[in-house]
Amino acid sequence: MAVQETGQGTGRDPGRGPGRGGHEGGCACGDCPHGAREGHRRAVAAFLSKRDELASGHGLPAAVAHSAGASRQWVSDALTQSADLVAERGRAEGEVWLGLVWRRTVAAVWGLVAVLLLVQALTAIGAGWTSARTAGLLAAVVVAVALTAASWFHRARGGVLAPVIGEDNRLSTSRVVAAGWVLFVVYAVLVLAGRLAGASSHTERDSLIEGLELARGAGIVTVLAVVCAIAVLVRRVVGLRVLGQRLQKVRADRPRAADLLTDDSGRGSFADTQYAVLGAVALVFAAVRLARRPEQLPDLPWGLAVMVLVSAATYVAAKYAEGGRPVILSVVRSREAGDLDAPIRTGDDIEIRGAGFVPPGAQSADRLSRMVVRIGAVHVHVPLVPVPGGFRNPSDAVLTVPVPADVEPGRVEVQVVTAAGVETNRVEIDVTD
Repeated sequence: MAVQETGQGTGRDPGRGPGRGGHEGGCACGDCPHGAREGHRRAVAAFLSKRDELASGHGLPAAVAHSAGASRQWVSDALTQSADLVAERGRAEGEVWLGLVWRRTVAAVWGLVAVLLLVQALTAIGAGWTSARTAGLLAAVVVAVALTAASWFHRARGGVLAPVIGEDNRLSTSRVVAAGWVLFVVYAVLVLAGRLAGASSHTERDSLIEGLELARGAGIVTVLAVVCAIAVLVRRVVGLRVLGQRLQKVRADRPRAADLLTDDSGRGSFADTQYAVLGAVALVFAAVRLARRPEQLPDLPWGLAVMVLVSAATYVAAKYAEGGRPVILSVVRSREAGDLDAPIRTGDDIEIRGAGFVPPGAQSADRLSRMVVRIGAVHVHVPLVPVPGGFRNPSDAVLTVPVPADVEPGRVEVQVVTAAGVETNRVEIDVTD
């Protein structure tokens, strides 16, 4: 099935012209945006169909159907191969998406400039066009040009998004919040610089220079310093925890907007959500203050600034608290209904109970298939056992693996290696003849 999916969609529609048919319709060749997306979609559909078919007991070769162990291994290997194809197509789609998103980000930046121009034109009706409006529009154009140039140089890595994408290929909440405040402060300073350049009197120039004094912008400067420091600190904290095997990280196929509000597994994160929301609210307030008083840095009230600092402290504390090393609590002989109680022998299944076996974001089949259990000197890959809609094995708290015949009888150690490469503690078991 996987081989058939690989070959589909590569041919050209004979009814189309030579310059049109290769990358339209059902193209899945992988060398164009539509082909990468369509190829990934087809691979996912093929994998889900195969998983549900095997979960219902269909599709097994007659040569392995007589043996429960052989059929389970065959099912696991077949699903692993299909999952590897899905992962390959997903990575290809992610690379194509990163190469294209820079155009969308540039369009969004210039769209914001157009919105600013429209708002200024509407609010100027009756009040008249002022030098502050001109300075604000010119500052927006300067920032947009700078972002466009940066997008061009980083077009293969997401354009404007490149600095805010973490090492795990996800959008970093701390970097996005810090980048938002940095861009706003740059814009505010450019507005003041534009007004200063167009000022005609010494009194107006002195007033604009006084608007940059720390006493007037202490709140916003404090918030800027804190959010930038947190962006650096969180990267350091996460890196050290990963190297110390106290935090499990797996790489995503591509960044998504939902990364700002969720954890690595896609579940909503309170710490990330409150930090992003409060930071955005404070940023909107500062923008309104700048629009009302464009002759000085926005004087962010200390009450609002303290709220942002409390939110930032909560975010950092959550980063210190999240994760944890996977642990084995016990290892027992797996027993089915009707089996007699007995010691662990080679060929038996053992059930490893614990916590943290499946890292956040590693719920896909290709990641689950990378899990390994060391039994003595033998490395046993954890078999994938499908059920309709998912997998029964492995799970985050329980793993079931067979004891190979190569395991020497006696007292041996059992250890789990997760998809993130983190090793658990070692637990000893007795294997008899």
